[in-house]
Amino acid sequence: MNLYDPSLFEPLSPDEKIHSETLRPSLTYWSDAWRRLKHDRLALFGLIVIAIILLLAIFGPMFSPYEYDAMDFMCINEPPSMSHWFGTDIFGRDIFVRVMYGARISLSVGFMASIISLFIGVIYGGISGFTGGRKDEIMMRVVDVIYSVPMMIYVILLMVVVGPGLKSIFITLGITYWAPMARMVRAEIMRLKNEEFILAARVIGASSKRILLRHLIPNAMGAVLVTLTFSIPGAIFTEAFLSFVGLGVSAPMASWGVLSNDAVGTLSMYPWQLFFPASAISITILAFNFLGDGLRDALDPKLRK
Repeated sequence: MNLYDPSLFEPLSPDEKIHSETLRPSLTYWSDAWRRLKHDRLALFGLIVIAIILLLAIFGPMFSPYEYDAMDFMCINEPPSMSHWFGTDIFGRDIFVRVMYGARISLSVGFMASIISLFIGVIYGGISGFTGGRKDEIMMRVVDVIYSVPMMIYVILLMVVVGPGLKSIFITLGITYWAPMARMVRAEIMRLKNEEFILAARVIGASSKRILLRHLIPNAMGAVLVTLTFSIPGAIFTEAFLSFVGLGVSAPMASWGVLSNDAVGTLSMYPWQLFFPASAISITILAFNFLGDGLRDALDPKLRK
């Protein structure tokens, strides 16, 4: 018994069979994140500002007629002008060149902190979260011990052993800055390791190392990138603070903290000497925070439309 009338149906022609219409192109996770990041004006503004600061830090001093440590006692405490865009300091040194040179030091400290967090924090937190049990407890207690010691204690001890300077700052960041990343990665790994795709990897015989490096950590990279973006301005501010109080970079090196410290004594008479390095710190930290907020929204799969 026929349940339908064949006369009511018409078979498709060969052209209709091969015709297809793509209503929306397929997007990968990262391409979709970039698409949404481009529509975030504040994040895009922060990215452009960071790129400009990087270019000025790398190439700016090369095209300037002044050296960052060259003194000219005929141009002491000059206000901003066409010859000295940011004015000069108490030794006649060009503040614009010193601010650009200081960007090299401050940004190098920030990126060094992010590299340390990426390699040490991600691996340490990944192993702790994946293994679990007693090993996880021991590894997290190590992180708690690092957290319990104030950073200033590390800095003072390193100054006694190594002496002040960039080396002490890098070692201090190496000791302390990976701990927050390790905690965040541990939480992400513990959330992901019970998902179905991890169970499937175990069923087909994937080793623990392969599961951790090829499946778990790549799927946690969104949160890792956001944390890295927020850790860079924190490291820049830490370096500026340590240099400002005399525990970081020493003169005549021109980090932003050193420039701010040099200008405090003459603030009432020559305010531009403090305004420009302080503005550089503020703008850089604000740009990284804008970019971090944008990345957090762009990399969140719950916000995908």
